[in-house]
Amino acid sequence: MKALLPKSLSLLAVAAAFSASAFAAEVKILNASYDVSREFYKNYNPLFIKQWKQKTGDDLTVNQSHGGSSKQARAVVDGLDADVVTMNQSIDVDILAEKQLIPADWAKRLPNGSAPFSSTSVFLVRKGNPKGIKTWNDLAKSGVSVIIANPKTSGNGRYAYLAAWGSVIKQGGKPAQAKDLVAKIFANVPVLETGGRGATTTFVQREIGDVLVTFENEVGLIKQEYGTDKFDLVYPPISIVADLPVSVVDKVVDKRGTRKVAEAYLQNLYSPEAQDLAAQYELRPRDAKVAKKYAKTLPPLKLFTVDEVFGSLKQAQAEHFKDGGVFDQFYTRK
Repeated sequence: MKALLPKSLSLLAVAAAFSASAFAAEVKILNASYDVSREFYKNYNPLFIKQWKQKTGDDLTVNQSHGGSSKQARAVVDGLDADVVTMNQSIDVDILAEKQLIPADWAKRLPNGSAPFSSTSVFLVRKGNPKGIKTWNDLAKSGVSVIIANPKTSGNGRYAYLAAWGSVIKQGGKPAQAKDLVAKIFANVPVLETGGRGATTTFVQREIGDVLVTFENEVGLIKQEYGTDKFDLVYPPISIVADLPVSVVDKVVDKRGTRKVAEAYLQNLYSPEAQDLAAQYELRPRDAKVAKKYAKTLPPLKLFTVDEVFGSLKQAQAEHFKDGGVFDQFYTRK
């Protein structure tokens, strides 16, 4: 019997290894995200996949769907089986709650209102800034061509609109003055793209416009792809905090049995490693140590929140961007 023991143990070990291999799962999840987040998640996903493999032994595939934030939210409502959503505005997650795909208190499930990082609206101008664009008022000047995504379909464009409006209010102006400024800015918009990436293509590749108003992290990506010799970044004197919220889509993960991995995928966005990666792509991290490390590329700015000026993003949506709202009152489609 003693002579047979090592062989028996060997067979048990093989059987155990085979059993573990047999039970290792192949898991897939889908992240429905806004279009300007593409490069960050392209690099974040492999990091999380490796961690998940080490933790569980499972082979994970993370698929991505990108588009205008509001269009992505509607796609999920219409049946896109996204396990998680990573959006650029809270109202696009609220829509999922209204349709009972997620709970109403979704923003309380993770820190910082379930927004692991933020961005802000900035100006990208042609090299040398030939039009001398420095402020929101400069975008309203005659002869200045402005590229902004459609605020009714794009969170990127919506924050740009709200930043321009809020810049007036935060400096003591009245709503009528804010409306006048924003109306003049959009009168200078020759092409209204549905999403932030489309606006970038119009400005960078089609070479239309003197200034692109976009998220700060989009500027970094443009410079990486096209070089720093074609464009200059201009920070307006005041701008807006653009929180970038995330949520598990409860109805989908419970149907597909992916809740555990989906929740871990989002929770890990708050890890130092993920926060550092976000800062590399010029997303503003919540981790104070990481923020300090990247203060040169993500400098402290004078920023206001949506709630300070508009009460909430939901209130701003109802007043400004619903059909027949303030935007529709002054914008004429070209």
